Amino acid sequence: MEEELQDNLKQVSTWKRIGFILIFAVIAGVVRTLIWVVVLLQIASALLTGNTNQHILGFGQKLAAYLYHIMLFMTFNTDTVPFPFSDWGLTEEAINNRDLVAKK
Repeated sequence: MEEELQDNLKQVSTWKRIGFILIFAVIAGVVRTLIWVVVLLQIASALLTGNTNQHILGFGQKLAAYLYHIMLFMTFNTDTVPFPFSDWGLTEEAINNRDLVAKK
């Protein structure tokens, strides 16, 4: 039992993932702030023009998808590392394909 624990603690891949999780925790905070900026801009647009801004709408959708991918990675639901450590297309692909890891 103790030997198995020591083997688990020595796995480089787990420590690497923990490092990525810490980095993405900071990135997720920035993305959440940007999402709030998008929300406020859309509210202002709706109040001033009566319509949502289509450019901001698309940007907000991409931010939400990116945050979703970060959360999937941080909760071990996907092994696909989010942008900027992978292609932005992999984020959209992971969202579209629901690239979820089957847990045993």
